[in-house]
Amino acid sequence: MSYALSFTATEADARWAEAADAAEALVAGEPDAIANMANIAALIWQAIPDLNWAGFYRFDGQELVLGPFQGKAACIRIPLDKGVCGAAARLRATQRVDDVHAFPGHIACDAASRSELVVPIVARDRLVGVLDLDSPVPGRFTADDQSGAEALVARIAAALAPAGF
Repeated sequence: MSYALSFTATEADARWAEAADAAEALVAGEPDAIANMANIAALIWQAIPDLNWAGFYRFDGQELVLGPFQGKAACIRIPLDKGVCGAAARLRATQRVDDVHAFPGHIACDAASRSELVVPIVARDRLVGVLDLDSPVPGRFTADDQSGAEALVARIAAALAPAGF
């Protein structure tokens, strides 16, 4: 099956709403979490401007492990006490960072990244992983981006959980 995704909104909140609708349609009926993550990473890469990385880190019970993504090769494992992704997972709270170089313990997987938005994925009260978005633009992510990414994740979190979760 072919998916022709088209995003027409220019404002961040409307663009995220379009992306969330498309994400929900993409994961409908698909039980494989990895396949769903791969499609959602591609969708976000296409829908949201000024990104240099968009993807997932999965929680294996101890640390975050690289999942499907779009962008340059990335760090494979992230401890929960390191970096923006680790903080989002550990605190189960979104991290919106205007300047990653000022973030204590930042992990520079791509030196070009300047700002980052990381949303924890929680299903059935358990941490599944995080959605990680990086941008080469300082201060790229707004409150609208944060609420939009959080809403997208909330709508599809169960579809990103592994089988039997």
